[in-house]
Amino acid sequence: MAKAEALLLDVGGFEVQVTNPGKVLFPGTGHTKLDLVNYYLAVADGALRGAGNRPNVLVRHPNGVGGEFFYQKRAPDSRPPWVEVVTLSFPSGRTAEEVVPRRPADLAWMANLACLELHPHPVRADDVDHPDELRVDLDPLPGVPWSQIVHVARSVHGVLDDFGLVGWPKTSGSRGMHVIVRIERRWDFGKVRRAALAIAREVERRVPALATSKWWKEERHGVFLDYNQNAKDKTVSSAYSVRPTPDARVSAPLTWAEVDVVDPAAFTLATMPARFAAIGDRHAGIDDHPCSLDAILALSARQEAEGQGDAPWPPQYAKQPGEPTRVQPSRAKGVGRRVPKMPLIEIGRSVSKADCLDGLERWKARHPDAAAKLQPADVLVDGMRGRSAVWWRIRVNLQHVPEDLRPAQEALDPDNPPPGWLEFMADPPKRPRKPKKADPDGDSR
Repeated sequence: MAKAEALLLDVGGFEVQVTNPGKVLFPGTGHTKLDLVNYYLAVADGALRGAGNRPNVLVRHPNGVGGEFFYQKRAPDSRPPWVEVVTLSFPSGRTAEEVVPRRPADLAWMANLACLELHPHPVRADDVDHPDELRVDLDPLPGVPWSQIVHVARSVHGVLDDFGLVGWPKTSGSRGMHVIVRIERRWDFGKVRRAALAIAREVERRVPALATSKWWKEERHGVFLDYNQNAKDKTVSSAYSVRPTPDARVSAPLTWAEVDVVDPAAFTLATMPARFAAIGDRHAGIDDHPCSLDAILALSARQEAEGQGDAPWPPQYAKQPGEPTRVQPSRAKGVGRRVPKMPLIEIGRSVSKADCLDGLERWKARHPDAAAKLQPADVLVDGMRGRSAVWWRIRVNLQHVPEDLRPAQEALDPDNPPPGWLEFMADPPKRPRKPKKADPDGDSR
């Protein structure tokens, strides 16, 4: 079938070309690329409040939901002259010019690239080293009901109030919730992350049965407060971002009064424009309330004095000063031998998540008695980043399975990691050693 002729749109005096406008990006709902463009134009004021004037990673779904997608940090060379960029530097020493949307035409141009989601960094383009946003990410484990997420969000609200922080809640557009805090641009990424960790630990202290700050999946329960979303170079979907779900769900800004009563499934590409036209942006005042982190950083200092220092960083980050040993609990070493803390077995590895899930179903069919004892959070599905590709691993925590019913580790099914992965594991890249500090006389020590 021949592609539809491109459309030329005049968006605020800027010409935006929409190629193949009838291409279906959401097979479940029938929404097309042109529908995506029109959506972002309808909510542009709110979307730019969340993602505008910030460097954005382009999350592109050229074949629509369910097809292959990729993250593009570097802005395309063939972009209109009015699309602005800013240079970001990374710990590797590399740099990238990332797109900085400033006007509705930029959003339309990004949508034409099949960027379903908006993924901004928490910094403004004029100062990429000092965040103006702290992000509290409520990430529920499988099986956690929305009511529990709401309960944890209420605890987050209480913590923020107690420490002089103004939180702006929104649905994530997936299964969780985000609470955004505008902050003064006085702290670097490390301090902002540490503040987010302090918030996560305080929420965990207040509702320990419902929430956790534990980094390792095998130790989590309930709702995980992902403090590492505040590490440098991390991005999250912003307000009004469309998500790659079958129902074209979007991230919806809320008032705290709405948190208790909304259904996150009600906010979609089809329904949000009418809500926006009727009530405007629930986060319209967010920039009027920049907050100080002094009080929450004082809490962080008290936590550290009580023995709660830094917590694990994501695996792609270099080992940080004060970070605990970066070893998952089930692989922690005892005296002279490895002592597993969790009864974990690995089911399969594959470049295809679907293949891994099929392997899990085959395992359940072979071990129905054990499978019947599993709780949703006992199945650990991990996206693993290799040299240049993402692959998937599924493990099962047998903690709720009686010992006499626990199956032994079997051959992996499937066992299809990316080509070269075994060689990569056998000879991983070595991190450069940090240079020794110099004393005042210039001699190393």
